[in-house]
Amino acid sequence: MNILRIDASARLERSLTRKLATHFLETLLASTPDSEVAKRDVGVTPPGFLTEAWIAAAFTPEKQRTAQDRRVLAESDKLIAEVKAADLILIATPLYNYGMPASLKAWFDQVVRIGQTFSFDLSRGDVPIEPTLSGKTLVILTSSGEFGFEPGGIRHADDHLVPHIQTVAKYLGAETVEIIRIEYQEFGDQRHDHSVEHAFQNATACAQKLTRSMMKHGAHR
Repeated sequence: MNILRIDASARLERSLTRKLATHFLETLLASTPDSEVAKRDVGVTPPGFLTEAWIAAAFTPEKQRTAQDRRVLAESDKLIAEVKAADLILIATPLYNYGMPASLKAWFDQVVRIGQTFSFDLSRGDVPIEPTLSGKTLVILTSSGEFGFEPGGIRHADDHLVPHIQTVAKYLGAETVEIIRIEYQEFGDQRHDHSVEHAFQNATACAQKLTRSMMKHGAHR
């Protein structure tokens, strides 16, 4: 199995999402030691923001692109290749100001691209955009200072991170999405401790479940 790990936290040693992602992967790799992990740390090295030149190059047919167009799209090409190669995409990201970190948004803007991760055809009527990737699993690990962002929670309407990722997940080829949350970080009380403990337990269970699923599907190939 090919795994793509994306870290978006600006923190390093103090990052809860980084620690949770490492725990998830260690659990998964214990049962699938032959898996390969590609790491993309957008929290440390953010992708470039889109520019007018990028948009022009992306919408220019490939055979008509200039050398400059190809240089402009080089980073996007590399990031998209990582997504295409992955069977499982692991996104570890904090909730910043009720949404995703700018670095993670920049990553999505680089990989959601016409002719690469979606096609556009007006003959489809009012739904001209169609994803071109499929068959992948997406695991979202998040942390937040407050709490109640889950469906039905008191701050569900304020969560612009997980719903945003779920909306664009289809352009990553994600057909299965798992979500694990750490909350109460700014409170620093017992509720936070329980949330961290529960998240690590959920990460273990999720990794084991995915391992069983992979072994089951592998046995029926």
